[in-house]
Amino acid sequence: MTPRIPTLDLRPWLAGDPAVRADLAATVDRALQSAGFLLVTGHGIDPQARTRIREAARAFFRLPDEAKAAYAVKVGERGWLGPGAEANGYAEGTETPPDLKESLSFAAEEPTGDKAVDAEWFKPNTWPAEVPYLQSLVESYLRQMRTLSDQLLELLGAALGEPDDFFTRHTGHPTWGFNINWYPAREVVGEPQDGQFRIGPHTDFGTVTVLDRQDGKGGLQVFTDDGGWQDAPYDPAALTVNIGDLMARWTGDRWRSGRHRVLPPPAAAPSEELMSLVYFYECDPGTRVESLPAPTGRVPYEPVDSHTYLRAKLDAIGVG
Repeated sequence: MTPRIPTLDLRPWLAGDPAVRADLAATVDRALQSAGFLLVTGHGIDPQARTRIREAARAFFRLPDEAKAAYAVKVGERGWLGPGAEANGYAEGTETPPDLKESLSFAAEEPTGDKAVDAEWFKPNTWPAEVPYLQSLVESYLRQMRTLSDQLLELLGAALGEPDDFFTRHTGHPTWGFNINWYPAREVVGEPQDGQFRIGPHTDFGTVTVLDRQDGKGGLQVFTDDGGWQDAPYDPAALTVNIGDLMARWTGDRWRSGRHRVLPPPAAAPSEELMSLVYFYECDPGTRVESLPAPTGRVPYEPVDSHTYLRAKLDAIGVG
């Protein structure tokens, strides 16, 4: 029996063996119909690179709040999202307390030449002067993330029975977001409020999310109709991949936008702090996202402009 959230080795896919590629594509299709999540190994991302980013980011998060405040921004902008800035449960229409996290947020910045598009989606990133070595670490990682995300989108195209470039033809100049999420310990943030999480229940908004996470008692949970909330499987060698709302719409709800949450800091481990590196991959601004017809698609959504849709979702989760 195939696990609800399987672990896939990408190396045979990238090697191009037709029989293996077909088998992997079928496994992906089944998994994304159930939970919207995969674990992937064979991705080629150096674990030491992720460790160095965490060490640099931790140096920033441990600065005094008055130093971090110089970089404070709202959700969807580039900089520091401090305590109380975000409540992901709002995206589901649930009034929850703010998420118990801080984030450093970055996004695509290479301009397209369209002034209106660039002013909204391709603004320069802000890098903390107190941690000057963070920028080169993150930029190197982000180049690898974009390559990996396009490889994943090619696999997803094949999983739908479409050409490999079905999605990547729309990622010539895509937007993306990258959050370094710090989940402080309970002994730092205190007792959580009722209904308060490190990240409240939600689905992501774009096409694919690639997550490098740490295991913990207050870690990631995934929701499925038949299993409810369950701890996400963890493999230190794997990256966690889930699809977002745009991808679900694109497939006509054949695939599930992976609903998930990050548990509050646990009373049983009051000193546990975690840090996640979260890469949100999207598509080119102005992409028309239209549901695949039956029998592949199941719900014929009205077509949407990808980035009008994304902006509305981002605006929904800001606090204040």
